Amino acid sequence: MKTSIAREVTARWSQAGAVWAAALHSKLRGRSGHSRMDMTWLTDRIAVGAAIWRVENMTEVAQAGVTHVINMQIEFDDTPLAEACDLQLLWNPVDDDYLPKPPEVFDRGVEFAKNALIDPDSKLFIHCAAGVHRAPMMALALLCAQGWELRQAMYLIESKRPVAEFPEVYLKSVKEYLKSERFPRSERRIWSR
Repeated sequence: MKTSIAREVTARWSQAGAVWAAALHSKLRGRSGHSRMDMTWLTDRIAVGAAIWRVENMTEVAQAGVTHVINMQIEFDDTPLAEACDLQLLWNPVDDDYLPKPPEVFDRGVEFAKNALIDPDSKLFIHCAAGVHRAPMMALALLCAQGWELRQAMYLIESKRPVAEFPEVYLKSVKEYLKSERFPRSERRIWSR
């Protein structure tokens, strides 16, 4: 019974997220008809936002100076789009299902970001379908790995991107990662914010 309810809630949230993303995409269209990507810069090198979906949007991401992308959405693999724009991409697919996420999810993203941000000219875009749950969750883990305190990182993300939310189960998943052996304690402040 609980499983079917969870699946129904997940399906409805996925539908709502897709509708929200489509409405936002439509709203962001300029007078010329060109779209603008839903990207929010948290720092001068790390952005979070919504789905890319098309090569035109990936091109826009590249033109914004992004060199690396972490795609947290399970719904769509951006790898061919990134390759077409000569960007490095990690597809780290996670369902927005309000279930706990394992430390490996954060470990993959933090390791990719750490390697990307070694180059002082690199910029990272973390996205999911709507840029509300999964991308902010990954950004939170990344900022903490860079030395930010959890509450400060949450405040930064929520103040820069007001649509970002941290459901308790996802926040708990990040906290579990921070306590895990996978969290890069010895290197926390070595790589650039």
